[in-house]
Formats: sequence, C-alpha cells, structure tokens
Amino acid sequence: MSRKLIAIAGNIGAGKTELTEFLCSRYGLEPCFEPNDANPYLADFYADMKTWAFRSQMWFLVQKFRLQLQVQARARPVVQDRTLYEDAEIFARNLHRQRLIDRRDFQTYWDLYRTMSSSLRPPDLMIQLRCPVRVLRQRIRRRGRAIEQDIPVPYLRRLNRLYDAWFAEYALSPVLVLETDKRDWMTDLVDRVDLFRRIERHL
Repeated sequence: MSRKLIAIAGNIGAGKTELTEFLCSRYGLEPCFEPNDANPYLADFYADMKTWAFRSQMWFLVQKFRLQLQVQARARPVVQDRTLYEDAEIFARNLHRQRLIDRRDFQTYWDLYRTMSSSLRPPDLMIQLRCPVRVLRQRIRRRGRAIEQDIPVPYLRRLNRLYDAWFAEYALSPVLVLETDKRDWMTDLVDRVDLFRRIERHL
C-alpha cells in the first residue's frame, strides 16, 4: 500500500482513535491523530462556545492543514484520525448554523478552507463511522475526558445529521461506511475478517 492515505471520519465518540490504532497494528501503517489536546482554545470553547468558536476553529484549520501537508510528504501509508474537511464541512458549518460563528467570520473561514483544501491530495479511502447519539454519549462518559462531559445531546445530533449530509455529496474518494454500534472488530473474529476484506477491496 505504498503512499496510501486512509482517512477516518466520524462524530465525537464514534471510535476513530480505536480504529486508527487497530488498522495500524494490523497493517503496519503510520497513525496521524487529531491534535485535540494541543488546542489552547478548546476548554474555553466548551465553556463559552459563542466567544471562542471562531478562534478554536481557525486554530484547528491551520493545524490540520499543516498536518495534512506532512502526511502527504510521508513515504509510508498513513491512517488519519479526522481530516481538515470535517473541521470545515461539519464542525465550523454547525457552529455557523447555530449562530456561534457569525456570517462575516464564517465567510473568512470558508474562503481560507477552500484555498487550503484545493491544494491537498484527497485520501485514497475515506471511512465513515456511523453511530447513534445514545451510544456516542455512553462512550464519551466512559472515556472520561472532562471537557467533553457536558457536550449537549442536540449538539451531537446535529453533527450526525451534518455527517450524513456531507457524505451524501462527498465524491473525492471511495467511501466505506461502518456502523460502529453494531460491529466489534476488536474482539469479534467475524467482524474483524469482514472489516479487513472490505478495506482491502478498496486498497
């Protein structure tokens, strides 16, 4: 799988990190994780979304663009946990629709996103992780990240709808859809073999 890029997309708690680690272990791929913990605005954003939404999203956009340029330059195949596309198409768009990012700021953000994304190589395979909000909430509570515990259920629900709408129009690369609440590739051999076959069919 020389120079292959597998991207994993999904809502908060959908299982992106777990799948990234699993595929890297199986195929000897190089992981690329989302720099959540490094975002200096994130804790402030969860406490006061309207004040910090635009700044937090701009930070993610710049960092993700830099990260994806680094990924493209790597010789080994890579699995990426969330891409720049999701930051804009899902999270920034959602914040704008909620009026947490105003029209002028969103237009500035969107122009920058379009300019950046046009210079990127799309992934060779995009994996969409789908999961109902009820299961997302259970996983968020279980992993215990303090800044995530008060994420509103309607927020997660809106993100799920945006993911479905985005993937309905997504055409940059092949898409593999995995229902993560119904599959357990970590411990179930049948699910694991099915996952390997479906991924290898695309690559």
